[in-house]
Amino acid sequence: MNLSLLILLPLVTAVVILFCKGLKQVRSVALAGSVIQLLASCFLLVAYWKEKNAGNHSPMLFESDNVWFTALNIHYHIGVDGISIAMILLTASVVVAGILVSWTMEKLSKEFFFLLVLLSMGAYGFFISLDLFTLFFFLEIAVIPKFLLIGIWGSGKKEYSAMKLALMLMAGSALVFVGLMGIYYQTHSYDIMQISQMHIPLEVQKFFFPFAFVGFGIFAALFPFHTWVPDGHASAPTAASMFLAGISMKLGGYGCLRVATFLMPEAAHAYSWIIILLATIAIIYGAFATMMQTDLKYINAYSSVSHCGFVILGIGMLTQTSINGAVLQMVSHGLMTALFFAAIGMIYSRTHTRMVAQLGGLLKVMPFISTIFVIAGLCSLGLPGFSGFVAEMTVFMGSWQNPDGWYRLATILACASIVVTAVYILRAAGKTVMGPISNEYAVLTDATWNEKLAAAILVIGIVLIGVAPFLINQLIAPGTENIMQQVGKLITQK
Repeated sequence: MNLSLLILLPLVTAVVILFCKGLKQVRSVALAGSVIQLLASCFLLVAYWKEKNAGNHSPMLFESDNVWFTALNIHYHIGVDGISIAMILLTASVVVAGILVSWTMEKLSKEFFFLLVLLSMGAYGFFISLDLFTLFFFLEIAVIPKFLLIGIWGSGKKEYSAMKLALMLMAGSALVFVGLMGIYYQTHSYDIMQISQMHIPLEVQKFFFPFAFVGFGIFAALFPFHTWVPDGHASAPTAASMFLAGISMKLGGYGCLRVATFLMPEAAHAYSWIIILLATIAIIYGAFATMMQTDLKYINAYSSVSHCGFVILGIGMLTQTSINGAVLQMVSHGLMTALFFAAIGMIYSRTHTRMVAQLGGLLKVMPFISTIFVIAGLCSLGLPGFSGFVAEMTVFMGSWQNPDGWYRLATILACASIVVTAVYILRAAGKTVMGPISNEYAVLTDATWNEKLAAAILVIGIVLIGVAPFLINQLIAPGTENIMQQVGKLITQK
């Protein structure tokens, strides 16, 4: 399969949108393009399994390597493993759901859908890149649309939030660039697979690893560089919030794993205690901060800080099980938080408030919306049967495999955050959808066809991972084994 299609499809869709006339044409083209992207992602999954079943055990499949800029040895080198495919499927699902949720967007609709599709192109390119410069190129493509989506179509302190998000992410990009340049000048290569076969001196790794890890970590809400997350999510329009939390934050986690940890494994060992400390603080701080919120979007935004902490924790523990859990958590959180923001957007568009104290009894007048709101909440708190339980338990089990006392203490503290999560989720869900209904909400309408379809796509993913986790675990296991071979702590799962 030609992986370049994953970049060309959203690019062509974005160009066609510019020539559309009227909201109906714009949204139809955007939806058609996103559905084709989802189908292409599914075909990629099928093709990947066929190659694996045929005995192809190459670390990366469907590789294509073309010289881009000879002078600096920059190549358009792309390829995928199971981890990449999981991220691509997540991206495609959230894109379709985001466009469906934005079906009635009338303000500058052409520009809005153009930016959404452009952001998805950056994400696809990032996940398939095997050249560090190409990877950085697509990372930057995914930054600017976020600033415009919040600054133009956002609400509340949208200009402040957009500027804060852009500056923080550009600072993260600058750190990433320094880390990548350090790797390049040491190895004279941008090729991820080539560099992984070289030995970078420990002193060089220890100097440049923090740049790469912290830079990508800023995208993944690494404490204490997470402050852009609550304001950015709260001010963004619904689809942009879904994209930010469901896709963009995963770029950071993927970069921490694929670039920083994979290419500089000795430094990852050396700094693991710092990574775990920051992740543990993020998990606990995010959970307690969420308890103090009264706005539904801020509740989901701060909880994202806590949940993304599990991703960083799993990477920092450096066991195969914990890294499996980190990837599972990226996928699970992407689906769950996109569903949560979609439900919150549906509630706000009808009640014109996101304040928990002003809501109540919505289950009686909006049963479908209330149900998906509760499902998203139950997935967030880790209820068995949903993807959140599988992901978090895998991270905990992998973390406990490390016998060091400090690592196990961090695991216990992270586990304890589940109790806090249950408190704020059940309280928010109970006050929002249960209890007496306000008279002014008595005539509210339930979800429309497009909103139901968007929610169904995300719920299917959440439940499928929750009841059949072996499907995604088999997909990502070869990729995590390859990473563990690099860090020298391969744990054979029998």
